[in-house]
Amino acid sequence: MVVRLDARLLEVLACPCPEHAPLVVGRPDDPQADFLTCTSCGRSFPVKDGIPVLLLDEAV
Repeated sequence: MVVRLDARLLEVLACPCPEHAPLVVGRPDDPQADFLTCTSCGRSFPVKDGIPVLLLDEAV
């Protein structure tokens, strides 16, 4: 299932790591995955029930 977030929300969301880089939908190996992936550190954060879980402890 593809993550569906408002485009404006996706613009302001950022990785919680010190770089605070933008996030992109999906994972590098699966663009359809329910994850948001950091463009800097590569961590992937799950999206559960349409809500991004942007906690470093939850990152893959």
